[in-house]
Amino acid sequence: MAFAAQFAGVYLNFSPEDAVSRSGKLAAFVADDMDQQLGWDGNGKLGAVAIQPYDIEVADAANAVVTVAFQSGTRRFHLSVPVYYSGDEGGRRFVVSGWPAILPAPAPAELPQVAEPESDDAAATELKPQLEGFFRNYASGNTAELQRYVTAGTSLPSFAGAFTFAELKSVVVPVGGATREIQAVVVWVVPNGATPSAEPETTDPGAGAGRLQQAYRLTVEKQGDKWYVDDIRGAGRAVG
Repeated sequence: MAFAAQFAGVYLNFSPEDAVSRSGKLAAFVADDMDQQLGWDGNGKLGAVAIQPYDIEVADAANAVVTVAFQSGTRRFHLSVPVYYSGDEGGRRFVVSGWPAILPAPAPAELPQVAEPESDDAAATELKPQLEGFFRNYASGNTAELQRYVTAGTSLPSFAGAFTFAELKSVVVPVGGATREIQAVVVWVVPNGATPSAEPETTDPGAGAGRLQQAYRLTVEKQGDKWYVDDIRGAGRAVG
């Protein structure tokens, strides 16, 4: 599958300007007697990104058809690649054994509706200022301050300034006991990557910065009258 994905990176990217270079690169994947351009007539352009192995159909010990997923423009496609395998004294060797085929990728799955969990609004109100402080320091990397918002003995890595906390957009807290698994939607400020100006008084530090909304699952624990974060992970399905 890795061999087919490497081949797809060459096969699916072509333009008249790089025809000679492409044929040379394809030679590493195809048999000597196959068309040097593998069916391309030298005209037109195609570009592919996000190339990933997707599936494999094994015919026998030496032959398989590998499906590779890729994106071209705004559309997703699949590429079917017939591959021959030779595991002999020369090692594990592969070669493209026939004509590839581009196919449309399946449409996105239809996401069924799920019932929203019963929400504990009082706990959410208590948690909001704690979570705002946690995410602000989680972004900045202020370790000493971050420890004020996590359970004793817990050590969490941080973004160390890669992002800046902008907003806690929502918190969903299910009904439960002293330990809960909650979901929080956070907005980060994404830096624009520009070099700081020598004259900061004339420069808006937020100019050109972007905002990125993301969702997290957190395990929180109530100790006394305060909530503390015990763990943070990526969220699952959207709720609330």
